[in-house]
This record gives sequence, C-alpha cells and structure tokens, in this order.
Amino acid sequence: MHVAEIGEGPAVLFVHGFPELWYTWRHQMLFMASKGYRAIAPDLRGFGDTDAPPSTASYSVFHIVGDLVCLLDSLGLDKVYLVGHDWGAIISWYMCLFRPDRIKALVSMSVVYTPRNPLVKPMDLFRKTFGDDFYICRFQEIGWEEEFAKVDTKRQLAASFLNRNPNAPKLPKDYAKSFNPPPYTLPSWLTEEDLEYFASKYRATGFRGPFNYYRCFDLNWELSGAWTESKILVPVKFIVGDLDLTYSFPGIKEYIDGGGFKKMVPGLEVVVMEGVAHFINQEKPQEINHHILDFINKF
Repeated sequence: MHVAEIGEGPAVLFVHGFPELWYTWRHQMLFMASKGYRAIAPDLRGFGDTDAPPSTASYSVFHIVGDLVCLLDSLGLDKVYLVGHDWGAIISWYMCLFRPDRIKALVSMSVVYTPRNPLVKPMDLFRKTFGDDFYICRFQEIGWEEEFAKVDTKRQLAASFLNRNPNAPKLPKDYAKSFNPPPYTLPSWLTEEDLEYFASKYRATGFRGPFNYYRCFDLNWELSGAWTESKILVPVKFIVGDLDLTYSFPGIKEYIDGGGFKKMVPGLEVVVMEGVAHFINQEKPQEINHHILDFINKF
C-alpha cells in the first residue's frame, strides 16, 4: 500500500474516490498538518501505487475496510478522524458500521449513507432506475476497462473532473468512438500538473482495479446482511455540492431534507454548498479545509 503522510498530532485518515488517488487530498493534508494534525492518505487497493489484486472479489468492502484497519494497526493508531469522498465516502460509511471503535468522527462528502435494503440488490435497483447505459451498470461489463483505455487518459479524466452536469452519467456501448468532449479549459482549482499526475498513474495502472469496486456492489450487499437497518453511531458532518450528480439521484434530496438521513445517522450535520459539483474537496479546498477542522475540533 502506498501511503502519503505529513504532520504530527492527532491522526486524520483521508479516503479517496474514483477517478482519484491520495493526491485528491493534497490541499487538505497540508492544511491539517499546519493545524497540528497528522494527515494520512493512502492509495486504495487497485489505485495508483498500491497493489491491485487480479480477482474482482478481492475488492469487497471487507477487503477495503480491512486494508484501512491494518494500516491503522501498522501505524500504531487506535482511533482516527476519518474523511471520505465518493467511493471513499462509501468505504468510510462501512468502516463506521464495521469498526466504529476505530473512528472518532467522520467527515463524509458526496455519497449519503443509505441503509441496506434486504428486498432488492443494488444492481437491480440501478438498472431499474437508470437503465443499462448508467455508468455503474456499464462498469459491470467485463472488458469495459479496455474500452476506457482506447480514450486518451488525460482528456477522459478532465471530462470527469470538470463535469458540472448533475444528471446521471450514461455511457453508450461504443464509448470510445463516441467520446468527443470539447477541448478543456482548466479552472483555477485544477492545474495541468495536477491533471498530469492523475493521468500518469491511470496510464500506468489502467482502470480494472477501480472498476472492481463497482463490480462488488451486489457482493457487498450480500456480505453486509448482518448490518441491515444498522445506524451510523459516530459523529458525522456530511458535505455535498448542489451540482453533484449524487445529490440529484432520485430520492436523495428528500432523504436528506425529510429526516431519513438524520434518522440513520443520529449525530449528523449536513452542509449543501451552492454552485459546487462532485469533486468538492478539490474545487473548494479552503471551505472544505475549514469544515473539516471546525468539525473534528469538537472531538
């Protein structure tokens, strides 16, 4: 496992999403280190410079949470503050379910905690709601990483990072042939050097490891049966942008505003940032830095 680390003091573990790496937390790590914290950000299994097991089943949440618990053990850390975004948020929710004894508080971004539905598998629900072209459904197809590899990696990552369309992403069968985004203009929050770092790592590793996270949705559902209807009992601040595609999924706003989210996460605070899209910690680093610091300082 490749782990980036800076600072001394109480430990904050940062968990990245897709298509990201430890590097997504570059601003938060420097800021928290300057405030007297120890910032730790691994490349998750299958990403960047961390090993990528060949088997799809090796990417279940038991494996990923296990990796993080073993990381804490290897660093001699009993409890940490946890910060997660996108897939990192999903993994963080599971870590709070499985090992709340290791978490002081969680700052989660983009993906809400939804309790396990014992009546329907995740992929059946995704297909029924969004159709087979929905990106998560498309990622299930074996060999889709080869289709992705036909497209220039940097342009592909730029299209993801700079997307401000909150509608559910759809990917056609002939994705590589139809991929024709306009030339990108980088915003102030993403430099050419930043983009090239991400691209260099994905060129080296490909996308199979990350896609395997999506291919474990139903496996995770099966493995987590014992936690059906379980609540998250650690303190949580949840932050999302109003242009985030996850915020526009059917029922999510009602779940947040109607009290369902708070019911499942009793120690919850919610922040909705206006005019901000999915990659919130990169797009608004200073605001996110202070949200993290203000929240974990309470504990």
